Amino acid sequence: MENQEKTLWERLRHTYRLVIMNNESFEEMGSYRLSLLNVYILLSTIVVMVAIMMWMLITYTPLKQYIPGYNKGGVEYEKVIALTRQLDQLEREAAAHRSYAENFRKILTANVQTEDDIKEPTDKINWQDSTLNTEASEIEEELRAEVEMQEVGSYARNGEQRANFANSKPLAQFHFIPPVNGEVSRSFSAKEKHLGIDLIAPQNTPIKAVLDGYVFFTEFSVETGNVIAIQHANNTVSVYKHNSILLKEMGSFVKAGEAVAVIGNTGMKTDGPHLHFELWHNGRAVDPAEYLNF
Repeated sequence: MENQEKTLWERLRHTYRLVIMNNESFEEMGSYRLSLLNVYILLSTIVVMVAIMMWMLITYTPLKQYIPGYNKGGVEYEKVIALTRQLDQLEREAAAHRSYAENFRKILTANVQTEDDIKEPTDKINWQDSTLNTEASEIEEELRAEVEMQEVGSYARNGEQRANFANSKPLAQFHFIPPVNGEVSRSFSAKEKHLGIDLIAPQNTPIKAVLDGYVFFTEFSVETGNVIAIQHANNTVSVYKHNSILLKEMGSFVKAGEAVAVIGNTGMKTDGPHLHFELWHNGRAVDPAEYLNF
């Protein structure tokens, strides 16, 4: 047994020469003396060093957070969970805002589903209810809450304005101011899906807000040109289209009779300077001629 062990030890320490030669000229490029023991020690050292480096990376760097089950319940783990929840909340809010903006565009472009949806009012829906979406969802419920007077009133600059704006009474009892003094060229027709009235007035005539309210939408579209929409009390919305310029920014509080735009001829659905005026109440378009004298 000793002879065998001795022989093995001698074999490990036996020296070999590693010669590197040119394959074509057989010129010797380098020569190294090696033994099996040296090779074993070298390989073992490399393995140990790699293991130590991996241990240090896992222990002292954020890489440990990606190891399943590592540090579960620790402070860093709780931070990751909190950030994940915040990200989910932001994604839900972004989806809600996208749906919120899309519903506004549907109202402003008269993209309602059927004539019956326009004609059938209900006291339990608001301007972005079933006339725009056939399936109610959790996000839509949140959106409906956002258009309440208290939410829209958050744009007010002082408490007195919010208190005055929040007053609510039947639509017929509101004192509307005509947006412009002009001739009606086309009347309201739900059957033809013309959800407002067209008023002809000279170019550059100022357009007035029909009630106190907050500007919640301003946009330019190819079909309707410059558009501005105002949220009023009692879940009422007024929309003004084809303007040459807009005088108010989104979030501005405006008084009844205050100029909000200038009459124009912008957009493809127009054949001359005029105002297309819409009035929405509780999620449906109503005939402005029933409440305003033009």
